[in-house]
Amino acid sequence: MSGLTPDQKAAMQTACRHAVSYREGVSDRPIPPREDLDAAVARFCAPLAVQGQGGEQVIEQLVRDADGGISQMTSANYYGYVLGGSHPVGVAADMLVSAWGQNAGSAFETPAISGMERAVCNWCLDLLNLPASCRVGIVTGATVANTQGVMAGRHALLARQGWDVEDKGLFGAPQIPVLIGDAAHSAPFAALRYAGFGAGRAVRMATDDQGAIRPEAFKAALSKCTTPPLVILQAGQINTGAFDPFSRLIPAVHDAGGWVHIDGAFGLWAAVVPELADRLGGMENADSWAVDLHKWLNAPFDAALSIVRDPAPLVAAMSARGAYLPETSDQWEPSDATIELSRRARGVPSYAILRHLGQSGVREMVARHCALARKAADELACVPGVTILNDVVLNQVAVSFGDGEVGDDLTDQVLSIVQKNGLVYPTHGEWRGRRIIRISVIGYKTQSEDINLLVSEIRAAWRQVQGGGT
Repeated sequence: MSGLTPDQKAAMQTACRHAVSYREGVSDRPIPPREDLDAAVARFCAPLAVQGQGGEQVIEQLVRDADGGISQMTSANYYGYVLGGSHPVGVAADMLVSAWGQNAGSAFETPAISGMERAVCNWCLDLLNLPASCRVGIVTGATVANTQGVMAGRHALLARQGWDVEDKGLFGAPQIPVLIGDAAHSAPFAALRYAGFGAGRAVRMATDDQGAIRPEAFKAALSKCTTPPLVILQAGQINTGAFDPFSRLIPAVHDAGGWVHIDGAFGLWAAVVPELADRLGGMENADSWAVDLHKWLNAPFDAALSIVRDPAPLVAAMSARGAYLPETSDQWEPSDATIELSRRARGVPSYAILRHLGQSGVREMVARHCALARKAADELACVPGVTILNDVVLNQVAVSFGDGEVGDDLTDQVLSIVQKNGLVYPTHGEWRGRRIIRISVIGYKTQSEDINLLVSEIRAAWRQVQGGGT
């Protein structure tokens, strides 16, 4: 008997056909969704029918009903939220992941998946110039990767004070000071909440005009710590791309017996480009790192790496064993390095992309994006009334229009026009009290001609806001 009924086979083939058709036509579609949330929810949330539908019919209707509510995030001209473009080779591998239906939490039962994921971890450690002895967990995104790094640090710092947090919890535990820059991303603050530290309890250190921690503010905060601290640093500030001064800060934390975690969701990828790697000098001496795969590697959602120098604290914080589970290897067990016991084989698409690009392809992509970000900033800076608010050291460009509160309103108007036109799609943000248009150049397809269109669209919108028409 066949493993698939004719209808099931037709459903899978139909889905593949529509997937290819969609990706081939992305550049011809307006980037924002054509309909709003209420319309989409109303259509999908009809009562569930008593009788089911054929599989092929379900897929056809799903594609038809979803069409107006899809944002073209895979477009070469999508510049929002620091999102990668889901590389087609990774998407193809992701289809196999769903077809295989493997629970990747057990190396014993999924040896092929574990082999590929180990390769991804090894390759990324090499690309990012991190020690080969690190332990890596493949997780959903930077929020979870940061959470795991914080939890590993929590375990290690409390163990050094004779407290087993995995057994006793945090009630009555010794205090751990937490230091973080005041321009940090929301993800590590969420990690502090999830780990029981509380976001508001952290000492927020002053940062410079690019969002990097000021060494004097760090020194003052560290001097007040009466026990070894957890210090969270940043590689790639979300608005500016700035880096904390790792070589100046990390040794002082270690001298104090502390743990250093680096949120490097996209900025850690600068390590692959020799001309950019100096921005990360000293980061390899941290204790844990968080880095996304669905950002600069352009892996399909979702995939990120939680990396620790010493495996023991992460394994102690993450491991969940049961008598019904298979015997595990002392060498490397996926569920010992992630918060999940059951999970899809999310490392496989990254394996395919890395095999496809090789070291040189990854290096070229990161370098190209950074050069294109500089191109966009340089050309927009020549437009009267436009201000670039950051030093473009990576792939982020922060753009504002006019001055003061009036300027904020002008910036919002320009962004609204650009997004409604739908040919390019940057997103909003706030930086140093100013509303901004934030341009994140990170899609695998983006080339110089795409930046030309981006600049042209922003210029035209700015002329329109000023009353000069289109």
